[in-house]
Amino acid sequence: MTMKKHPVKTIFSFLVLVCFSALATAGVKIEHWTTATGARVYFVETRGLPMLDVQLDFAAGNAYAPPGKAGLPGLTRGLLEAGAGDLDEEKLAERMTDTGAQLGGGVDNDRASMTLRTLSAKPERDAALSLMRTVLSAPTFPQAVLTREKERSIAAIREADTQPNAIAAKRFAAAIYPDHPYGVSATAESVAAITRQDVVDFYQQHYAAKNVAISLIGDISRSEAEAIANQLSQVLPAGGTLATLPSVALPESQMIKVAHPAAQSHVHIGLPAVRCGDADYFSLLVGNYSLGGGGFASRLMQEVREKRGYAYSVSSYFYPQLLAGPFDINLQTKRSQVNDALKVVNDVLITFMAQGPTAKELVAAKKNLVDGLALRLDSNAKLLGYLSTIGFYGLPLTYLDDFPARVNAVTIAQVRDAFARHVPREHLVTVVVAAD
Repeated sequence: MTMKKHPVKTIFSFLVLVCFSALATAGVKIEHWTTATGARVYFVETRGLPMLDVQLDFAAGNAYAPPGKAGLPGLTRGLLEAGAGDLDEEKLAERMTDTGAQLGGGVDNDRASMTLRTLSAKPERDAALSLMRTVLSAPTFPQAVLTREKERSIAAIREADTQPNAIAAKRFAAAIYPDHPYGVSATAESVAAITRQDVVDFYQQHYAAKNVAISLIGDISRSEAEAIANQLSQVLPAGGTLATLPSVALPESQMIKVAHPAAQSHVHIGLPAVRCGDADYFSLLVGNYSLGGGGFASRLMQEVREKRGYAYSVSSYFYPQLLAGPFDINLQTKRSQVNDALKVVNDVLITFMAQGPTAKELVAAKKNLVDGLALRLDSNAKLLGYLSTIGFYGLPLTYLDDFPARVNAVTIAQVRDAFARHVPREHLVTVVVAAD
């Protein structure tokens, strides 16, 4: 197994869905308790398929990397499956294949996760959960695999640093989060500096029961879920006291132009905007659908692409995190017309923030967000994504059931006020890669 099997997008996609998409379903009963070891547990019993999905989310994301060691959280998470107990990487993979189960997971700014999908029949379930416990409790972090993964990571970073889209994303994060862990990206130098002892220390510190949210969904009873959660949390390290992430400060407004030979300019406009659980989230969600989140129904797409042909695609999104996550308007356009495209984007944003959506846009946004929920909750795997995010970020257990009412209650004035509070234009940062 290699870290390529644990893409960041695994977590990212679920977080976007929970925090930015329509969450609305009736009848999803979420049960919650805390184990004796301090692990927070979230459980949904479903009997439609003979399957069990489990996810453990630790406060072990990229923001917790020590200074000069960016990339350590990702390496640590990937190396958990590089050998555990008396099993090396190959034998571990073979044993997991024999059970018919799948391990997965990923890392984002806030958390590192491990997922398991297995048949719910007791023999297969017990075998798969036993392997998961071994991986979580007795990783061997072999030096040879660490060396290999560091080389792969460094090669990937160097390749990404030649690509305009990757450069733009990194520069944008660094610019809107100056002097904050959210703005730090792994470099070839930071990865090269990581030692095996760094990995061991990070694991011991962060992969602790008191730092984990355990989510379970599938064909098991509450008592079986309690037993599984206890068995998983009891084998985790004692851990230590985690450092609190520093507060996010708004950046100074600035235009950053980065030279690059690409024919297309890559543009990001935004700032830190909203954290998970913020009271203004639903107003921002509904409003952003009309601004740039609703595809061809959005104003940005209509004005930038349909009317003027400046870009094939343009969009905007809010991405809530533990601390203020970004608001981002992004597009690619011919470098010769990037200034014209920027003027249109800024004009659209200014008008939207002053007036909010029209009554017709508001109705369309609410209908799309609420009606689209069923398609986003049609499998246990998708529900696990929602469940784990609700658990990790401490969102209300009724979040799914409340979603339609919260969306439908949003008014034009609330959208306008929320944008004014969370998108202060005097702090907007613009990054253009491949600028003349």
